[in-house]
Amino acid sequence: MNRRHFIQTTAALAAATAHAAPDEARIDVNFSTGSWPFRALPALDGGALRQRGITQAITGSLEAVLSRDIAGVNARLAAACAASGGMLLPVGSIHPGLPVWRDDVKRCRDQHGMKAVRLHPNYHGYTLSDPIFAEVLDTITQAGLAMQICAQMEDARTQHPLVQAAPVDLKPLPDLLASRPQARVMVLNANAAMITTSLRGCTSLWIDCAMIEGVGGLGNTLKSWPAGKLCLGTHAPVFYPESSLLKLQESDLSLAQTSAVTRDNARAFLGQATTLPGK
Repeated sequence: MNRRHFIQTTAALAAATAHAAPDEARIDVNFSTGSWPFRALPALDGGALRQRGITQAITGSLEAVLSRDIAGVNARLAAACAASGGMLLPVGSIHPGLPVWRDDVKRCRDQHGMKAVRLHPNYHGYTLSDPIFAEVLDTITQAGLAMQICAQMEDARTQHPLVQAAPVDLKPLPDLLASRPQARVMVLNANAAMITTSLRGCTSLWIDCAMIEGVGGLGNTLKSWPAGKLCLGTHAPVFYPESSLLKLQESDLSLAQTSAVTRDNARAFLGQATTLPGK
């Protein structure tokens, strides 16, 4: 696809979806606010997402990757999302390497009204096989919250040479979830290799499409992954949101699959009804 075709296709896609009806909602499960310390990112907010046909976004904070003031990060995120009029749904960050992470879980739920939290194991210095992760998973589940695990933030080739963070090893996750059927867990930014190897058969968790590449990538993924566990995720503003939206357009998905990927699966992850009242 050449640049002119990309721009024309993106413009047409945005125009076609900018005024989606409520039952045609598109929920982005992988959006972030805040600055990225390694490069300037596009200035995107709820309004910019709405112009692209996204009606709501589960939103974390880029500050949480390196900051040790997680309480402050989550408070700023909650305030930013509150100002969006419901467009941005805040997802607080938890850093289990800090002594007050349990308090942060409580603040996310009780003070900020968050429905989920987001983890960055590779930047925060622990693995999914460490006992602390199982403790965090149990604590979050008992609190009635969902969990997002960010497998990677960017390709290793684009990382700053002094801050190299290898992708999270997801192999321990299937066994952990097998004994925790109540846990609601989503892996963000998993690529096709991670999905077909580390997560193979672990269909109790959700994944997003931000780093699923290739022609017909979503359709190919759904050949081995349940349609009820794949979500629209843009990884904006680190990625351009048009990238994931175009994946929807070029993949041969049925109407039911499209509704699941763009709306119903995200609601199920958050513990919400998958259809609107009266529908």
